[in-house]
Amino acid sequence: MIASPDRTPLSREFFDRPVLEVAPDLLGRILVRTTPDGPIALRLTEVEAYDGQNDPGSHAYRGRTPRNDVMFGPPGHVYVYFTYGMWFCMNLVCGPEDRASAVLLRAGEVIEGAELARTRRLSARNDKELAKGPARLATALGVDRALNGTDACTAEDTPLRVLTGAPVPGDQVRNGPRTGVAGDGGVHPWRYWVADDPTVSPYRAHVPRKRRS
Repeated sequence: MIASPDRTPLSREFFDRPVLEVAPDLLGRILVRTTPDGPIALRLTEVEAYDGQNDPGSHAYRGRTPRNDVMFGPPGHVYVYFTYGMWFCMNLVCGPEDRASAVLLRAGEVIEGAELARTRRLSARNDKELAKGPARLATALGVDRALNGTDACTAEDTPLRVLTGAPVPGDQVRNGPRTGVAGDGGVHPWRYWVADDPTVSPYRAHVPRKRRS
C-alpha cells in the first residue's frame, strides 16, 4: 500500500504553471486509478510536455477543437485521446485556463494493484512492462475517453487522482527529444524520465504509420 503522506492530492496550483515546469516535477508522483475491480496506483517515471499553440507537436497547435477542448483548462484535469484507431493515451492539463498545454504520461511503475494490471496487459513479459509506454499505461489503468475531463486534483473518491508521492531529485531527471514526434515539433527535448529506471520506455524517432481501416 502507498504510505499515507503520499495520498495527499496535488493542488490545482501545482498544475497552474508553465508546462516545462510541471512535466519534470510530475516524476515520482503517484497516479491512482479507482475502478469497480479495485484500485491501481503507479509512480510516474516518464512524461512528455506539449506546449499548445507554441508547439507544432501539440494537438492544440492549430487551435481549439472538440477533440482537444479539455487541454484549454482548467488545469489539473485529464485529457484522453484515441490514436491509430487502437490506443488511448492520457495527459494532465496544466498552465493557465484558455492556454492549452498538457503533459503526456508515458510510463510508470505499478506499485499497487499489479494483479489487476496484469489482467489488462497480458502481453507484458514482467511487471516492469505493465505501464512502459503511454498506450500500455492507459491500458493497464483501464483508461478510455470516458475519463476525458476528469478532475485529478480532488480529495474525493474519484476515478483518477494524482498524489504527492516523492518528487525525483533533479540530478536523477533526464530529458531528450520526444518519442515519435514528427517535423518541427520533433526537435524539442521535452521528454523527461527517471535516470536508469527500468520502466522507462525506449526512445523511438518518428516513423509514419498507417491507420487501421
